[in-house]
Amino acid sequence: MSGNWIEVCGKDEIDEEDVIRFDHGGRTFAVYRSPDDEFFATDGLCTHEHIHLADGLVMEEIIECPKHNGRFNYKTGEAKGAPVCVDLKTYPVKVEGGTVFIAV
Repeated sequence: MSGNWIEVCGKDEIDEEDVIRFDHGGRTFAVYRSPDDEFFATDGLCTHEHIHLADGLVMEEIIECPKHNGRFNYKTGEAKGAPVCVDLKTYPVKVEGGTVFIAV
């Protein structure tokens, strides 16, 4: 990882326990806001069928793919069972002055 910080959005643009899609440099990312007001980022496509995770359901640290219900822990990227078996890549996140950044 090069560690280039990229501006994603204002922190208030992501609801608590929700996810948004962010496209940059030909790649898709998913950025999450936990109930504890922490922010996390992963690759934005499911590792099983490359569906946009931002269209999925977020609940209790889990993002569920909207196509086949594959589940990942959005904090760690860990695949949580069939049909997904490959973890998501995660990215560092920081919030400065109300703006969310990810390092890519």
